Amino acid sequence: MSTIGPWLAENAGAARRSGSLRVGSMASGAEVALPYVALRGARPGRTLWLHGQVHGDEINGMVAALRFARSLDPAGMRGHLVVTATGNPQALDARRKRNPYDELDLDQSYPGNAGGLISERLAHALFEEVRGTADVLINLHTMNPLFDARPYGVYKVHPGSSVSEAAVLAAMAPFFPHLACRQDVGGKGELPGNIAGALDYQCLAAGICAFMLELGSGSRLEMENVALAERGFGALAQQMGILAGPVAPRAATLRRVTRRGWITADEGGLFVPRARAGATVRAGESIGDLLKLDGSQTAVPPFTRDGVLIGLRSDPVVHTGERLAFVAWEWDEAGVPDQAGAD
Repeated sequence: MSTIGPWLAENAGAARRSGSLRVGSMASGAEVALPYVALRGARPGRTLWLHGQVHGDEINGMVAALRFARSLDPAGMRGHLVVTATGNPQALDARRKRNPYDELDLDQSYPGNAGGLISERLAHALFEEVRGTADVLINLHTMNPLFDARPYGVYKVHPGSSVSEAAVLAAMAPFFPHLACRQDVGGKGELPGNIAGALDYQCLAAGICAFMLELGSGSRLEMENVALAERGFGALAQQMGILAGPVAPRAATLRRVTRRGWITADEGGLFVPRARAGATVRAGESIGDLLKLDGSQTAVPPFTRDGVLIGLRSDPVVHTGERLAFVAWEWDEAGVPDQAGAD
């Protein structure tokens, strides 16, 4: 039974509330729960939901969402804000991507299972609150801690959703993402597993505008990316009518990526890059060299086509088959509609 939605719907004036959604307990008796912060505006309106951490090493979004909530006065709001700073508290405590108690990828586990493994139960507890309450949800992520990346967006298209691709792009535009990656839900050429179990995809299925915002690197606090996210939250809240004032600037076009893939190492060694994350690498250019411990050096094979470096490895120690770079291979310029995102 939903906890947050009914409280927001009460006609009881502006208020701020914090609490937790109990999911279970540990052998020690310590509770497993999802903390939340909810702001109910003085007047009814739409609800923006910021979900700060599906994977335990994704810190920047957590800090940005909590700071944004602290900056707002509910008395000046028309509508609501909800922050669930962590969806994966056990992974957060362990400083690792996945929950150590079942090793599931939580972002492949939605809408969850009330009687399943702990990650599935966490997914269920969150989604039961989100469904029917959120109008727009941002699923906040970062890249793997081993990589550098400029902030970018990722979104899916659900064939049965009432939310259009144009509405998702309009909601993403206030963040001025370096790239807007249209992810293949089948995972072809990108990621293995149940991509349809992502929180944002299941939100689209439920008629909620949702996308992923990738805020730099994992296991690091990058204040420039935190600040970028806070500005974007404010601009989107204005766009949705939650905050007063003129609509803040947003991108008029987005570089929409339709194909991505990984570059992996053929041999082990120390990776010394020649480029930076976010750069365009032209056909015939190499992204770097592998320096071997015997003093020899081999260039990473050159690109056969132009590509944009979504993420570039910053940890130099690599083995055969490990990832060196995440690359956008195909893209176009998508115009952002004038609509106020996610109508």
